Amino acid sequence: MSKPRDVLLDPLFNKNPIGLQILGICSALAVTSKLETVVVMALAVIFVISGSNVSVSLIRNQVPSSIRIIVEITIIATLVIIVDQFLKAYAFGISKQLSVFVGLIITNCIVLGRAEAFAMKNPPGLSFLDGVGNGLGYSIVLLIVAFFRELLGAGKLLGFTILPSTNEGGWYLPNGLMLLPPSAFFIIGLLIWALRSWKTDQIEEEN
Repeated sequence: MSKPRDVLLDPLFNKNPIGLQILGICSALAVTSKLETVVVMALAVIFVISGSNVSVSLIRNQVPSSIRIIVEITIIATLVIIVDQFLKAYAFGISKQLSVFVGLIITNCIVLGRAEAFAMKNPPGLSFLDGVGNGLGYSIVLLIVAFFRELLGAGKLLGFTILPSTNEGGWYLPNGLMLLPPSAFFIIGLLIWALRSWKTDQIEEEN
């Protein structure tokens, strides 16, 4: 594959930020009880990562190395504030559900990591693709986790009943454990196992 295509597609499975690097776990635990909130969170993260990557790449040759981290965090924080204000203005209900976790995108290791490791060394075009790719890789894992948590925990997806619960005269007994944050650990663990069984080169060597 060409380099731009590699940069965009590698983070989906080959170098997934959660599956391979185990980054961004906090939000994976906190916001994945519903698909609706995950979709919004995923779009927010993609916007912030791609936007910060492009911004950092554009000014990478003008920023002294002694203050580059401060500049990167300032750019990320500005983009997160824009996202937060947009959600409060146009999607207040989801903004309340996401609560502080939109603001915590600022501290997401993936965002700062890509700005520091990639955007500081590459042109804006590639940096944008890297941001979109890593955002999508992060989003895929969150969407899978939310799918199973909402389906097995509430018998619903996006608010629509899929498995009729016994409380509504159906046959399914919702698993309340799936709605608790620790359940995400089990699902992410299974996803990492499945990914590394498929991509065996990701298995870490024993010391």
